[in-house]
Amino acid sequence: MFKIAESFLRKSGPRVLTFANQRRNLNVQEHVSYTLLNEAGIPTPKFGVAKSAAEAAKIANDLNTNNLVLKAQVLAGGRGKGHFKNGLKGGVRVVYSSEEAENLSGKMIGEKLITKQTGAAGRICNSVMVAERKFPRREFYFAVMMERAFNGPVLIASAQGGVNIEDVAAEDPSAIIYEPIDITSGLTKDQALKVIKKVGLEAVADNVTQVLLNMYDMMMKKDALLVEINPFAEDAGETYFALDAKMRFDDNAEFRQKDLFALRDVTQEDPKEVDAAKFDLNYITLDGTIGCLVNGAGLAMATMDIIKLYGGDPANFLDVGGSASAQAVKEAFKIITADPNVHAILVNIFGGIMRCDVIAEGIIAAATELNLKTPIICRLQGTNVDEAKALIKNSKLRILPRDDLDEAANLSVHLAQIVHLAREVNLDVNFEIPY
Repeated sequence: MFKIAESFLRKSGPRVLTFANQRRNLNVQEHVSYTLLNEAGIPTPKFGVAKSAAEAAKIANDLNTNNLVLKAQVLAGGRGKGHFKNGLKGGVRVVYSSEEAENLSGKMIGEKLITKQTGAAGRICNSVMVAERKFPRREFYFAVMMERAFNGPVLIASAQGGVNIEDVAAEDPSAIIYEPIDITSGLTKDQALKVIKKVGLEAVADNVTQVLLNMYDMMMKKDALLVEINPFAEDAGETYFALDAKMRFDDNAEFRQKDLFALRDVTQEDPKEVDAAKFDLNYITLDGTIGCLVNGAGLAMATMDIIKLYGGDPANFLDVGGSASAQAVKEAFKIITADPNVHAILVNIFGGIMRCDVIAEGIIAAATELNLKTPIICRLQGTNVDEAKALIKNSKLRILPRDDLDEAANLSVHLAQIVHLAREVNLDVNFEIPY
């Protein structure tokens, strides 16, 4: 269900970025989810993880079966329908021998997989999961997650598992069951039984009830925001397995989940977002040409809105927070300017807790150290604003102070367009712009 929110975040306007800081929460690879489920007493197929073709062949032999599934370990949905940049189709493949496992995994590992969620750039596949193949007769969907709409945790279920739950929710909302959970008492056996009956699993109620209770227990112990099993499947032997799983964990709990967070796969994340997190900066890459450096999520959204109002597009969401140092501001500029699509930078700071002169020092240090030629439009208001303006004026750098936000946004849009046109015709973007 989190994918619904993420899709909404990507496709909607800037105001949806209220949830931007949640994008830094920990996602783990499928094989990690399998391991956590096993530890919680929830069965999965037997599996192993390979970082080379030779390892994949060994795991296939050790599993001692001719029915195997190779799964590219990439943090993105739609892997089965995706394709690798080397032309290989499908990030989830059925194989029938260790030789075939070795051959196909060799074409996956080290290659980028492109799916509907990765965009054209794709994401690197550094390992594959080799698992025994199951033959499901029925498939179900179960998830427990923290959901603002329910003011806490909720159990979500459907008898239509094994497919995109977003599609099910859109086409037949009645097929999705929601059972809010009182966080003070936790998921009760009666609640679990009620959900199980609604999805048609009364015949194995005892076993499945324990699975749901274990899911909720793991969610609370691991500080998870989402534990999703899709599908939870019945195989030909009338036993039940979690055949696919996704989990997400709260970054605020990292201090007490150090072992879990050590499993973070930063190769699956935007390098700029990873760097931003090191300096406690909330950063998200967007598709526009105007870099934004703002303090406060609300002001950041308003800034992106006004850029859109004047016909521009923000290149990022970047909230430096209320206690950033000059060093953090300088690092923020490094991150913003690492995006080659940034043609202008709009700084919009309200100095409440944050001091404007600290921001100015960071801007000047960044512009000097990085030898920035990108126009910087700087709108500062609040604490120590006069000192900040004096610092900017005395720097003699290409930093354009503006007091009015409308004027600053309009100027940033026009300068971004000028720089874009200059780059299109290979002109030196350091030419004198008529300010």
